[in-house]
Amino acid sequence: MDRYTALNVFRHVAELDSFAEAGRRLGLSPAAISKNIAELEARVGTRLINRTTRRMALTDEGKLYLEHVVRGLDALQEADKALDPVRQTPGGILHVAAPMTFTLMKLSATIPAFLSRYPDLSLDLKLDDRRVDIVREGFDLAIRGSDSLEDSSLIARKLTVMPHVVCGSPAYFAAHGRPATPTELKPHNFVRFSLSGHADAWEFRKDGRTERVAVKARYSVTSSLAVRDALRAGFGLSLIPHAYVEDDLASGRLQRVLSDWETVETALYAIYPSRQHLAPKTRAFLDFLSETFGRA
Repeated sequence: MDRYTALNVFRHVAELDSFAEAGRRLGLSPAAISKNIAELEARVGTRLINRTTRRMALTDEGKLYLEHVVRGLDALQEADKALDPVRQTPGGILHVAAPMTFTLMKLSATIPAFLSRYPDLSLDLKLDDRRVDIVREGFDLAIRGSDSLEDSSLIARKLTVMPHVVCGSPAYFAAHGRPATPTELKPHNFVRFSLSGHADAWEFRKDGRTERVAVKARYSVTSSLAVRDALRAGFGLSLIPHAYVEDDLASGRLQRVLSDWETVETALYAIYPSRQHLAPKTRAFLDFLSETFGRA
């Protein structure tokens, strides 16, 4: 048995919760994955994984062993890096997932400058507004917007915060009036961004009190750019990140209401697997994001 290979197989199976996915990630056959796990269990003298034809789960001994295996493998990887300075230069393919609207409006124009810094690095950028599983789907890093991050084993670096505004077109306000309080929003037409954490209720705060407005919309859509188009067309009102409509507000194409009320903010984070040592390509992109949004 190749001890290093067996330990690496065990780590991948445990972290991916799948023999098949571990095999695909490591380029090994299902038989080779099973053989490595069986030989490792024989060596340590205890069962590490309970498995059936449909599911698998670490035993208590397996969980304990995994903690030590992860530390050991990470230490070996760090030792390899210390002996090979060339590997400290960012290179290879960096797999990143990011929300579409935010990337197109605030990030994509800067990507060529990032790649120009690192000629040995390629970027595979997937624009997707859904919440990806970065470990299972093989991403090095994801940009994620959230009002509040859920607990997880992932590391989150805060990049920026996007305050939201309620706005509509001058034509819409001329036809339907301008709400002065959250309560006055209720009879208005709403355009709903359905992937938002506050898609079904908007919350407003002022002078120590909070008001919530239920959102019932004829038009729900998974793109903030589509929401903006509907606002421009005078279809209704929406709660939308200020960054996406700032030019429209400056030009008067859209107008803001309820500006004396505080409302939600969405924080943008760079999310990456919880590892003691980052790959140079991931660290380079994290530093680039911090520089970009630090300037902003």
